Amino acid sequence: MISLYSLLPFAFFLLTSAAAQQPQQPQPTIIVKLVEPEGDPTGLAAVLIGALGLTGVIVVMAVLLGLVTGAVLFWIRSRSA
Repeated sequence: MISLYSLLPFAFFLLTSAAAQQPQQPQPTIIVKLVEPEGDPTGLAAVLIGALGLTGVIVVMAVLLGLVTGAVLFWIRSRSA
């Protein structure tokens, strides 16, 4: 006796092949127009200035933290002597 589950792959093949034989409606054509921007919105100079600005802030903070740490260590050593 043949079970229904053994015929399932064959039935799937028949359904897919029957769907493939039906004529397909032509898809509407999609036209994409690529437009180049007139200029770079950020510009290389703005990016470099921004990066150097961030780096500058980090460097200034590091120098200030080093000066404060050095002053605190100097003050602690001068009090203990």
